[in-house]
Amino acid sequence: MGLTGGIGSGKTTIANYLQSKGIPVYISDVEAKKVMEFPDIVIKIAEAFGNEVLDSNNILNRDKLATIVFNNPEKLKQLNAIVHPAVKKHFDNWIIQNQNAPIIVKETAILFESGSYKDCDQIITVSAPIETRIARVLKRDNSTREKILQRINNQLSDDERIARSQFVVMNENFEETKKQVDEILILLKNK
Repeated sequence: MGLTGGIGSGKTTIANYLQSKGIPVYISDVEAKKVMEFPDIVIKIAEAFGNEVLDSNNILNRDKLATIVFNNPEKLKQLNAIVHPAVKKHFDNWIIQNQNAPIIVKETAILFESGSYKDCDQIITVSAPIETRIARVLKRDNSTREKILQRINNQLSDDERIARSQFVVMNENFEETKKQVDEILILLKNK
């Protein structure tokens, strides 16, 4: 099952709730960061972007790498060409490790953009009002309203995600949200 939503929608909160219910959840951002620390991936990144993206201990310096790729679509594409196949392989191994679980979930903001929705039987989109999303990200990140709106505008819209999903969770009040998730789980277990 896929779990997606825009920045500040609360998809990680939902992912954590699913994990608390014993459901294996692959949180793509967290796992991608781990994969980027694999020695073979660090070497490929350094070969592509130069040793300036490494600290003195040959550890990847994410801030320096982010500065290079942030406003350069070609460089970002180059980085993704290194990282995405490695994350896909990592995810495939994770699926094998969790193959006996009745439900497994892949959480990612770019489920549709990356094409990984094709690997999912069902998809849940997490949504919340735009002002709620902005407030959550302001509280969580050291960012500005303008930067958050820019990130929101660079992502698929909720309408686009919802149109391609089997389930939608409106995440404003967490107690209500948990009820919605529980109802989805009941439906999935009865399929």
